[in-house]
Amino acid sequence: MPSIRWFSQLGLTDVPFAGGKGANLGELTRGGFPVPPGFVIGADAYRTSLREAGVEAELNRLLAESTELVDDQAGLTSACTRLQQLVHQAGMSAGVRGELDKAYAELDHGLRVAVRSSATAEDAPGISFAGVNESFTNVTGSGELSARVVDCWASLFSPRAVAYRVAQEVREAPAMAVIVQQMVDAERSGVAFTANPATGSREEMLVEAGFGLGESVVGGTVEPDTYTIRKADSRLTQLNIGRKDHKVVRDASGRQTRVDLAAAETDQRVLTDTDLRELSRLLVQVEEHYGSPQDVEWAIADGTLWVVQSRPITTLERRMPTSAVLVSGLGASFGTASGAVRVIQSPAESGALRPGEVLVAPMTAPDWLPAIRKAAALVTNSGGMTCHAAIVARELGLPCVVGTRTATTTLRDGVTVTVDGANGTVVEGGISAVREPARAEQPSEPAPSQSLATRIYVNLAMPDQAEQVAELPVDGVGLLRAEFLLTEALGGEHPGRILARGGQEPAITAMVSALSTITAAFAPRPVVYRTADFRSNEFRHLTGGDDYEPVEDNPMIGYRGCYRYVRDPSLFRMELEALARVRERTPNLHLMIPFVRTRWELEQCLAEVDRSRLGAARGLHRWVMAEVPSILHWLPEYARLGIDGVSIGSNDLTQLVLGVDRDSELCAPLFDESDTSVLAAIGQIIGAARRAGITSSLCGQAPSNNPDFAEHLVRLGITSISVNPDAVSAVRHTVDVAERKILLEAARTRL
Repeated sequence: MPSIRWFSQLGLTDVPFAGGKGANLGELTRGGFPVPPGFVIGADAYRTSLREAGVEAELNRLLAESTELVDDQAGLTSACTRLQQLVHQAGMSAGVRGELDKAYAELDHGLRVAVRSSATAEDAPGISFAGVNESFTNVTGSGELSARVVDCWASLFSPRAVAYRVAQEVREAPAMAVIVQQMVDAERSGVAFTANPATGSREEMLVEAGFGLGESVVGGTVEPDTYTIRKADSRLTQLNIGRKDHKVVRDASGRQTRVDLAAAETDQRVLTDTDLRELSRLLVQVEEHYGSPQDVEWAIADGTLWVVQSRPITTLERRMPTSAVLVSGLGASFGTASGAVRVIQSPAESGALRPGEVLVAPMTAPDWLPAIRKAAALVTNSGGMTCHAAIVARELGLPCVVGTRTATTTLRDGVTVTVDGANGTVVEGGISAVREPARAEQPSEPAPSQSLATRIYVNLAMPDQAEQVAELPVDGVGLLRAEFLLTEALGGEHPGRILARGGQEPAITAMVSALSTITAAFAPRPVVYRTADFRSNEFRHLTGGDDYEPVEDNPMIGYRGCYRYVRDPSLFRMELEALARVRERTPNLHLMIPFVRTRWELEQCLAEVDRSRLGAARGLHRWVMAEVPSILHWLPEYARLGIDGVSIGSNDLTQLVLGVDRDSELCAPLFDESDTSVLAAIGQIIGAARRAGITSSLCGQAPSNNPDFAEHLVRLGITSISVNPDAVSAVRHTVDVAERKILLEAARTRL
């Protein structure tokens, strides 16, 4: 039997040979739809290549073992690496390679092609394998073509592919067919759904479109135009023009490259009404041909509309909301909640918010806390995953969507909406069954386990969470954020105004009460209090703030942190007095100074501590935050000044290493705490701390969002990790596995 068949020789019954994608392309071609020409290397070619190389039995044995390791990330990764090595070792058999070279020459030797995976279970009803297996574009030459085919085969055994098959209960032995298809240099492209996946309506079609090749839309790197079309008459019923800041095109060498769009093009509409009518007619024909709703990839090149893929919509029946998406942004805190919209422009208007309503705001700061506490969910125009709104929502367990750009103008007071904090959407209408957001997990053991060499701390901001969080298996509080606690203690007033009217004593008393609640709940475990790190724009939001705060173009790197205490120590002195009084009752409270830039400012700040009553406290630990890259130079000097520990604030450190405003929703794709440059900086800080004889910790968002990040920290030799309450269990498990692996590797090295 031949190993290769052309699209015109395939149909839906040929899934065992061509996989789901290949069979669909054959079906579309035979149905007369405009499909770029190509062929499929059948799944048997993969099996033949393994068998002739003599690796099939070993591969099957390792695969059986790997499916038992899906909950062990390190073990799964190791097993999958060996599986993929076996596939590359086998390569492509001589017979298959001969057929491939011949077919490629017939397609037009030297033509640029796309090489796409088509696993035999892929694009089957109910499961999509979307993005699980590898595909490649702009492949040229028979040598590169054969290499990319083997890469597709090997992608069957990536950790994500193995885990996906286990999760979807796919029990058949995996096999991979591979599509080779003529590349289309699309000027416009996108995806289309012949039923609306957001609402479940089969009377509507949804089209997403961007400029250039489809990777920017399918990969989610741009905000595409979204068109809702009535199926009956192709009428456009809703249009959302996305902000498309770039496109992917073919460069002079034939490779894909990203090209930034001019400002005039960014908000330009991609498809005209005429384009939409032509596309909608084609979509209806595709759905009629298959007899079920389809997810269609399309492209327009030189005025020709092409269909480049079609698959069943796998999630249509499971969609709960029955209304269109009103706004969307970044899902910043998991959970789903319904309530009436209440648009508030400033904290001064928070009295209008009723308990259980959805708070919609331009952005929030610490002084918004009383309003946020009453809300069922939180939606903001701006902000990223590490903004104040996201942080406090996660701690309170509120569904939160940030970076919507238009929420305060699109959403109307009193309208009932449902906020999905996982998917980053707000839809009209309520739902009867509300999925509770993730809150602090219940402890699996009564006290923190001492079995880990790496201490696990928790991040905290509000006293009313202390008692519940203290029951988790943690070694203490590694980051107690001052901002939210201070906002309440100050009653929403600017500290300058409080001092001017002599109101500091009631404020200190309120701080002592709140802090004591936390330290008592965790005693004798340490609680590390990070002193106030308000930025000038946040201070200005407090009552009376306009009289005391400068106006800065970029307050994120402006008048904040340690330098602020040196210039104006008034609030810092109030904090130090409150800490001294709390330590008289519970001496497990310690001090951490944020945003330290230079040695001289830290020296003056520590002198202020020494002059206070807190400076005489026995056993007081003094920490600094490692957020500014200058610490790579100054850390030995900080240790000589008497600093006991350093806590890496990965949010600010990432911001300053990569030059990305961490509150910017536009720059969110650039903000990556796992970037190699950030990891290198973290490694240097941990190493410098170890050499200086002081402890090191990390209290950023990265380990909470991605527990596997914690393994990297353990290998670097970090002393402790502080994470959000809902991430404690996952991070403890990851750290435990990492420590055991390191011990095992060390033991094997000694043998």
